[in-house]
Amino acid sequence: MDKLRYFLLALGLALSMSIGPAAHAGKTITIGEKAALQATMQQHIQRHLVDGVYLQVNFKTGNVRRLHPLAAHPMILRMGENFVLCSDFRDDQGRSVNVDFYIAPVGKSHVVFQAVVDDRDSLQRLIKMGKAKPTS
Repeated sequence: MDKLRYFLLALGLALSMSIGPAAHAGKTITIGEKAALQATMQQHIQRHLVDGVYLQVNFKTGNVRRLHPLAAHPMILRMGENFVLCSDFRDDQGRSVNVDFYIAPVGKSHVVFQAVVDDRDSLQRLIKMGKAKPTS
């Protein structure tokens, strides 16, 4: 699984080198652009793992929750020139947790500028407001 993940990451990085902000101006994005966006999200997750888990602070309780990455969602949403990608995680108790990654183009690549853990309502509000829309 790790070999496949690293292959997809390398593919996305290679493809992202040819994708600049101008490519995001239209509604339709190519399979290469989708791969580059997915690779950006996977890179972010990999870089932020601590002993194989993604940590999240619950500011109400002060507890740190350990999230185990599972699978990325295929759907990509557009917010102006930015994007939203989602991934499934599981906590230590086996509960499913969604994480939404907000991604911006930077030069010829992309960067995750915000990760929102277990708050699907906020993304749904953005969709209802017309601020986030599925890409084609």
